[in-house]
Amino acid sequence: MVKLSVNINKIATLRNARGGNTPDLLKMASDIQSYGADGITIHPRPDERHITYDDAKELPKVVYKEFNIEGNPIDKFVNLVCKIRPTQVTLVPDGVDAITSNSGWDTIKNKSFLKDVVSEFKKNEIRTSLFVDPNLKFIEAAKETGVDRIELYTESYATNFEKGNLQELNNYIESSLLANKLQLGINAGHDLNLQNIHYFTSNMPFLDEVSIGHAIISESLYLGIENVVNLYLQKMN
Repeated sequence: MVKLSVNINKIATLRNARGGNTPDLLKMASDIQSYGADGITIHPRPDERHITYDDAKELPKVVYKEFNIEGNPIDKFVNLVCKIRPTQVTLVPDGVDAITSNSGWDTIKNKSFLKDVVSEFKKNEIRTSLFVDPNLKFIEAAKETGVDRIELYTESYATNFEKGNLQELNNYIESSLLANKLQLGINAGHDLNLQNIHYFTSNMPFLDEVSIGHAIISESLYLGIENVVNLYLQKMN
């Protein structure tokens, strides 16, 4: 069974837009797990525009399944993760002002740096994962950093799926087969949604986990708003 980790960044974005504590991030994290999700993912950024560092410190009180923290391993991030000691840390090479993650690591160019960072997390008994494109040479180099898993960046799959080009999945299958041969766990995420998730998970060998956030929150609006509008009408009349 492939595990589902729900990224709750967008819930924090909605809360921050109005101020106050609605929606309640901690309660949402707890409820999402009770609905069956296998874990919670957050991606705190330096400007704290959605998940704040205080959120990250409070969430262990309610996350009783897997807790995954993503981010660029700047010093502030490394210190935060080592203090919290989540189940997993996923290293992502996003810029300080990036709207969202848009590329995987060049694990050849950054091998020495990543090796040092991974070693620090391993000392704290935190499972480590690297965000990578479905590129075999980068997966091979990822193994040399000492990392436990890779997370395949799935934007290319999602874009091609929407165009009807299902052959793009072959790059991901080949990447997963190599990662498994190298004894690396395989995660995946970015732009996976209700339309493309079944084809992906049913055809990907050795897939451990997917992380999905934006699509889940967007789809929840569509699938839930009719019910909420009618509840308001019932209470008003």
